[in-house]
Amino acid sequence: MPSSTDPAQGPGGPAFEPSATHESAGSPQALGHPVPHVPGPARGPRAVPFARRIAMPMAAIASVAAAFAYVGTVDPNEPGHYPVCPLLRFTGIYCPGCGGLRSAHAFIHGDLATALGSNAVAVVGYGIFAVVWVMWLIRAAGGRPLRISLTPAWWWSAGGVVLIFSVVRNLPFGSALAP
Repeated sequence: MPSSTDPAQGPGGPAFEPSATHESAGSPQALGHPVPHVPGPARGPRAVPFARRIAMPMAAIASVAAAFAYVGTVDPNEPGHYPVCPLLRFTGIYCPGCGGLRSAHAFIHGDLATALGSNAVAVVGYGIFAVVWVMWLIRAAGGRPLRISLTPAWWWSAGGVVLIFSVVRNLPFGSALAP
C-alpha cells in the first residue's frame, strides 16, 4: 500500500492534474477533485431502435391508407355520403379541391383517366406525397431527419399553378378540368 508521502498520491488519493479546459478557480478540477465521466445520451442512427425511427412515417402512411380505403369503399359519386363544397354550393365556382374525393375514388379503383378528369392537381399531389413519403422513410430508417427546404419562389410557383388551375377550370374553355 503506498504511503501518504508518495508523490503520486495526495492526502486523499491519487494525484490529479487539472485539465486545461477546466482550470477556473471554482471548478472541481481546479480544487483537485476529479469529475467522473457521465455518459450523455447516445447519438447516431443506432441510438434509437429501428422500429421507433420508422414509427412516424408508418403512422402517416397508415392514416393515408385508411382515408383512401374509406373513400375507395364509400363512393363520393353517390349523394349523401360527403358534404358538398361550400364554395361550389353558394357560388357555383369550383375550388382547387373540388372533385378531390371523386379523384381519390377513381385513383383507388385504378381509373387514372377519371381521376385526372376529376381533379388533376390532386393526382399530382398523390405522386408528390408518395415521393416525399419514400424519402422520409429512407431517411428515418437511417436515423436522419427529413428536411425539405424550398425557396419562397417554389412556394409562389406552386401557389400560382393552383391558382391558374382554379381559374381555368371555371372558364368555358377549361371545362375539361372541371369535375
